Amino acid sequence: MLVALCGGVGAARMLSGLVRVMPPEEITAIVNVGDDMVLHGLHISPDLDTVTYTLAGLDNQETGWGVAGESWNAMDELGRLGGEDWFRLGDRDLATHLFRTGRLRRGETLSEVTADIAERRGIGVRLLPVSDEPVRTRVTLAERTSLGPPGTEVDFQDYFVRLQHNVAVSGVRFEGADTARPAPGVLDALESAEQIVVCPSNPVVSIGPLLAVPGLRETLVAARQRTVAVSPIVAGAALKGPADRLMAELGTESSVVGVARLYSRWVGTLVIDTADRQHIAGVEAEGMRCVVASTVMSSPERASQLARLVIDVVA
Repeated sequence: MLVALCGGVGAARMLSGLVRVMPPEEITAIVNVGDDMVLHGLHISPDLDTVTYTLAGLDNQETGWGVAGESWNAMDELGRLGGEDWFRLGDRDLATHLFRTGRLRRGETLSEVTADIAERRGIGVRLLPVSDEPVRTRVTLAERTSLGPPGTEVDFQDYFVRLQHNVAVSGVRFEGADTARPAPGVLDALESAEQIVVCPSNPVVSIGPLLAVPGLRETLVAARQRTVAVSPIVAGAALKGPADRLMAELGTESSVVGVARLYSRWVGTLVIDTADRQHIAGVEAEGMRCVVASTVMSSPERASQLARLVIDVVA
């Protein structure tokens, strides 16, 4: 069995490659919930939904998030009424949040609802939120914005979507993580996995919340030699999102060497892009094995090639 540690878009692409080269039923995806939020009374799980839509073949290729063939009638009408429409939810996407919220209010857990949604979407991969309990990423802003002066702490989606992650930060914390319990099956999956893959997700706000849940980091340290990560940083920059800037703002070099420093205690092998070949020695100096490959998943074929390489690294 293979276990993948997942954020959103980068993880979804990695998983889309993995399911092409191995049986989906042999894959468990442990997914970040630090991005989750309640808006309009609805429980929204962006990373779980991105992974779900991608594996179900429903992902919106134009936006990189949401559902293909989307319409925006509800959001457009909400805006005309003067409602909060900065976080755009398409009509098809809303159905997922309505379904999830209703089930949660009836007392079901997030992992139970996630498993049911995956089954209804025809997904063979086992999807597990890292915790059924609230873990929320909170960001401290380093400069004045419309949300407040420097030092203001905001929810992740306020930083990421409302402010378009176009503002420096001075801190990140994971509210609720210290008392959260891993969702059922999470630790067992990690302990029994033949291989653990850290998808090319943001090390700070996608992988960071996973590690903050008690028991995860210790279990991963014990599985270090079975764990391989794909760097989300290529030639010093993130392919998507603010990973490079967050790393630099929080004191870590924005490079594959910086990724190695964040991961080296619990990851044995780091896969870096050919554009970063000159950093092999720097990665190895952090005590990690370094593998060079083409890591930019610009097509399904390239995602499959990368997935096959990642599997072979630890096989």
